[in-house]
Amino acid sequence: KNLCLEDHVKPPLPPADMGVEQDAGPVAVPEAPPEAARGGWDSKVEYFLAQVGFSVGLGNVWRFPYLCHQNGGGAFLLLYIVLMVLVGVPLFFLELAAGQHIRQGSIGVWRHISPKLVGIGYSSCVVCFFVALYYNVIIGWSIFYLLNSFQSPLPWEKCPREGNNTVAECAASSATSYFWYRKALDVTDSISETGQFNLVITGCLAIAWVIVCLAMYKGIKSTGKVMYFSSVFPYVVLLCFLVRGLMLDGASEGIMYMLYPKLEIWGNVQVWRQAATQVFFALGLGFGSVIAYSSYNPRSNNCHRDAITVSSVNFFTSVLASLVVFAVLGFRAKTFAKECIIRNLKLVSEAGITSLLINVTEPNSVSLETYAHWYEFQGKGLYITDTNITSCNLDDEMKKGVQGTGLAFIVFTEAMTLFPASPFWSALFFLMLLNLGLSTMFGTMAGILTPLTDTFKTLRKRKLSCSCAVGFLIGLLFTQRCGNYFVVMFDDYSATLPLIIVVVFQTVSIAWVYGADRFLEDIRQMLGRPVWGVYKYLWKYVCLSAMLGLLCASLLRMCFSRPKYTAWNREKAVEEELEYPDWALAVLSSLIVIAVLPVPLGYAYSVLQQRTGQSALDTEAGYAPCSTTDTDPTPNSTPMAEENFGLLACGEGAEQGEESTRV
Repeated sequence: KNLCLEDHVKPPLPPADMGVEQDAGPVAVPEAPPEAARGGWDSKVEYFLAQVGFSVGLGNVWRFPYLCHQNGGGAFLLLYIVLMVLVGVPLFFLELAAGQHIRQGSIGVWRHISPKLVGIGYSSCVVCFFVALYYNVIIGWSIFYLLNSFQSPLPWEKCPREGNNTVAECAASSATSYFWYRKALDVTDSISETGQFNLVITGCLAIAWVIVCLAMYKGIKSTGKVMYFSSVFPYVVLLCFLVRGLMLDGASEGIMYMLYPKLEIWGNVQVWRQAATQVFFALGLGFGSVIAYSSYNPRSNNCHRDAITVSSVNFFTSVLASLVVFAVLGFRAKTFAKECIIRNLKLVSEAGITSLLINVTEPNSVSLETYAHWYEFQGKGLYITDTNITSCNLDDEMKKGVQGTGLAFIVFTEAMTLFPASPFWSALFFLMLLNLGLSTMFGTMAGILTPLTDTFKTLRKRKLSCSCAVGFLIGLLFTQRCGNYFVVMFDDYSATLPLIIVVVFQTVSIAWVYGADRFLEDIRQMLGRPVWGVYKYLWKYVCLSAMLGLLCASLLRMCFSRPKYTAWNREKAVEEELEYPDWALAVLSSLIVIAVLPVPLGYAYSVLQQRTGQSALDTEAGYAPCSTTDTDPTPNSTPMAEENFGLLACGEGAEQGEESTRV
C-alpha cells in the first residue's frame, strides 16, 4: 500500500475494515479541500528572536536569582546546568522537531502521531489560556509602574503624610511596600475579602491586551517584526544595569552572596524539584508555543542547533539577570546596613555609655566588619531604655523580599530610589519588564491560536480580537482588590502540575508509542544528517524518569502540606502566610482537573469512535494539515503521518516491536 502522498499532506484514510487484506487497491476517500499556503517566518533571525523571547521571561529576572540564592548559590547553578543538559535540551529539541516536521500546532502534531493523543494538544491550549489570563495582569502592573516613573521624586520614594504625621501603614513597613500594596493594588487582607475593582489596574490591563492584539494582528508577520525590539531591548537594559550595578558600593558582596557554594544542598530532594521545575518553565515546555513557532519553519531548518542555542541563551540570560539583581541588592543591603550602624551608634553616644570599644563620634567611618566584631563582644550586651541595639547584618538585609513580585515591585524598586537620576533607571527597568512579559505573552497566545486555527477553520476570522476580548473580560477577576491572590493561585497551580503531566505524555508518545528510533529517522531525513543517538536514551529513560519524579514530588508536596499564600495585613503592615480557604482549594483543584481533563477525554473519544464502528481516523476525514510554501524535493520515506498507521489498529505494524506499541 502506498499511503504516503506529499510530506505535508495527510495520507488518505485506511479502509473501514482495517486489518483485513484487500485485493483491490486503496479505497478512495474524499479529502479535505487544500488550504492556502501556510505562512512562514520572514527570516531566521525573527524565528530565533521569537523563541528566545518566549523562553526568556519574567521568571529569569525574579525567580531564578531567588532560587540560586536560596539553594546553595554556585552549587544550584551546577545542578541547574546538569538538569538543563540532560532533561531541558532533549525535551526542547523534541518539541522543535515535532512542530517543524509536521508543520502544525500542538493539536495537529499529536493528532498525527495518533488521534488518541489529541487531548495532549488541547491540554496545552487550556494551560496557555490560564497563563495568558494572569500573565497579562503582571504586564499591566509593569505598565502602571512605568507610567508612574515619569515624575521626580518617584511616588514610592517617600511615605505620604496625613496632616503632620506619616501614614501609619507606611511608617510601619516601607515606602515601596506601601505603594505596592496600597496604591497599586489596594489589596485586601485575604483572598476571601473581594472588594471592588481597581479601576487603574483594570485600565492598565486593557492597555496590555490592546498591545498584544496590535502586535499579533498579522500573525507571525507582525510578531516577528515586534520581536526585534521586545526580545533585544531587555538585554540592552540588563547590560546597562550590570555596568551601573558593578560600580555601586556593595555589589561585590551581593554577587558573592549569590554565588557562594553550599554543596550540601544536593542531598535535599526539594532543591532538585525546584531546579527541575525552573528548567521546565524556563524553556516553556508543554505550552505548545515552541511547537507553534517551529511549525512555521522550512523543513530543512536545523532545529537541533536551534535547541542548543536557545537553551544556552536562556541559561546565560538567567545568570546575567542574577548578577544584575544581586549587584543591586548588595548595594541596597549595604546602604541599609550602614544606616543601621549610624543609627545605633548615635543611640549609644546619646545614652552616655563609656568605655566603648568602637568610635561613636564618627559613625560614618565604621565599617561593617568593625561593627560586627564590636556587636558580638560588646554591643549586644548593652542595655538602652526602650531601644534595641541590632546587629545590622548584611545577610539579613539580603534575605528580605527577593522572590517574584516582592523582588521586582518592592526590593528592586526600593534600591533604584537610591540611584542618582532614579526616575530614568525606574522607567528603564519597568520598560524592560514590559518587553520581557510581552515577548512571552506573544508565544503564549501563539500556543493557543495556532493549534486551534489549524484545527477549526471557522475560528480564523477575528480569532485574535475575540481572544483578547475574552481574555480581558475574564482577567477582570485579577483586577479586584483581592486579585493579586488569584494571580498567585493561578501561577502556582493552574500551570505547574498540568504542564508536567502534558510533558510526561509527550515524552511517552514520542519515545515509546511512536518510537524513538523512528523519530530520530524522521529527523535525519528532515535535516539530511543524523543527530546524536544519545537522544534516544535521554527521551526514553532520563527525561521520562526526571519528569515522573518531578510529578511525584509535586503531588506529594500538595498532599502533605495545605497550600498557602502570602497576604498583606493592613493593620500590622506585614506579610503573613495564610492557608487557602476550602472554596479556594476547590477552585485551584478545578483548575488542575480542567487543564488535564482533555487528555483522557481525547483518548476515550477515540476509543469510543472505534468501538462504534467508525475508526478514529475516519473522524479525521474533514481534517487536513495546513499546506506549506516549503517545497521539499526529497520526499520522506518514513514521515510521521504515514507511520501513524503502524500505531493504530493496522496489521502491518504488529511485528515491529517497540515501534508498534499502541496508545
